[in-house]
Amino acid sequence: MESTRVVRRRPGFGGTLLAVLFFCASLTPSLLPRTWEYQGVMGAVTAILGYAVGASVGAAGRAVISYRPPERWRRNAWQLLIGTSTGLVAVSLWYSHDWQRSLRALMGMDTRISWFPPVILAVSAVLFTVFLVVARLVRLGGRRLIDWLDRYVNAYVGHAIGILVIALLVAVFANDVLFSGFVNAMSDVSSVTNLTTRPGLKRPASPLLSGGPGSLVSWESLGREGRNFTGTATTPAQLTAFSGKRAAQPIRVYVGLGATASPEQQAALAVRELQRTGAFERPVLAVLGTTGTGWVDQHIAESLEYMYNGDSAMVAMQYSYLPSWVSFLVDKRKAAAAGRALFDAVRARWATLPTAHRPLLVVAGESLGSYELENAFRDLPDLTAKADGALFVGPPNANHIWNELTFHRDPGSPVWRPIYQQGRTARFAQYPADLARPKGPWQHPHVVYLQNASDPVVWWSPQLLYHRPAWLEAPRGPDVNPQMNWFPLVTFWQVLVDMSTALSVPPEHGHRYGANIADGWAAVAAPAGWTQADTQRLRAVLSGS
Repeated sequence: MESTRVVRRRPGFGGTLLAVLFFCASLTPSLLPRTWEYQGVMGAVTAILGYAVGASVGAAGRAVISYRPPERWRRNAWQLLIGTSTGLVAVSLWYSHDWQRSLRALMGMDTRISWFPPVILAVSAVLFTVFLVVARLVRLGGRRLIDWLDRYVNAYVGHAIGILVIALLVAVFANDVLFSGFVNAMSDVSSVTNLTTRPGLKRPASPLLSGGPGSLVSWESLGREGRNFTGTATTPAQLTAFSGKRAAQPIRVYVGLGATASPEQQAALAVRELQRTGAFERPVLAVLGTTGTGWVDQHIAESLEYMYNGDSAMVAMQYSYLPSWVSFLVDKRKAAAAGRALFDAVRARWATLPTAHRPLLVVAGESLGSYELENAFRDLPDLTAKADGALFVGPPNANHIWNELTFHRDPGSPVWRPIYQQGRTARFAQYPADLARPKGPWQHPHVVYLQNASDPVVWWSPQLLYHRPAWLEAPRGPDVNPQMNWFPLVTFWQVLVDMSTALSVPPEHGHRYGANIADGWAAVAAPAGWTQADTQRLRAVLSGS
């Protein structure tokens, strides 16, 4: 009977109130458009978060205040809550379609979408009910445990022990069973994927590409993304067609997880591979960061190769084969260690060369790859002292140098396009014209951050749980919906969900940077004689037009 009463009793007033408010808030626009299916799931999760907060506040209030209002008052309050909630949910669902359409219009997307408010409500209600039943079963177990403990110890002690035990069991189950099980499953799948090769991709025929003839690393050890990186290098024929001049074979060096045991050994092997290919004799040498799976954005690699007509070299190494967002949660330390090991090893060999014969040493990375390479340096002065330029694309909010520059930006500059020390060394851009701001001198080496105002990878952080972010203050970024608001807990969850669709929007929005990478490289490491017209032609190549 007790279990039936606990599971079937009606929801609490405070929990229901917050659940409704949180659900309605979840329907408001966030950084990126979403589908009705995503909205249904997100509405349920957001509502159960609201219910948890409301129920906890209500329980705390009842523990402090013993007053119990008359039954008539409680009945009237419930009637008011039900009537108001029905109207509020209906209005929010009605406007949610227009909110999504306006967000898509802001990004130049088709505004004709499938959006089913009744189905969204039904999906959210069913999932919310499931979550609530599970939570109440956990609470029932806690009550049974406390009742048992009260037979043997003081009631206060029994309650304290019971709450701690249940909290510990839930935490252990969530972390060691659910999360660890999920990560292990992803690891198993990713490790198998890492062994595969993209259909049609063949081992390089050039000895200047890792995995090719004479390479110190085998084709098989590169991993899927390493094989993609070296097996799709820009060809001299493509480069000649672009420049009208005879092109060189670009050098691409890559060391996968299967090559050796540690980041330091990988980095040492990478340096030997660079020496074998003659990379230190090229005019420019780029150290590239990779994402979780070992992926390198081809636009970052190709842009530099087109700019130097193939007379370039670049190196990258794999530190994980998990998807980037999973790797960010569990492999950040590995990413940082890999970045430091690779850059330090390359620079140590580079520093032994005569000054006049050293190539331009630059670093670049996208997303988690930018985090990896930023961690090779203490701060901006350390970066500019050791490297000849840097291009970081879509940097995560965890990047320490990015955070320092953003926090200490010049007064009056918005967080989505900050100006740091009048742009003397580092500049931020969403559009190519942003790189010309401010008008003052730009000292070498140049550091460029490409970041879209609507990129959830850049703006998601734990602080969204309780703090209104600066990027929602006026003036807002050019593609941030003016109707977006901040709600405690809700916005954190919305932006987290946005990361899963960050590549489903046009370039210059979300986590897509496209041809703007050409402008970024032109600002960081343009060769002698390179013009703005050349950049425009390169943009056309990268855009596929």
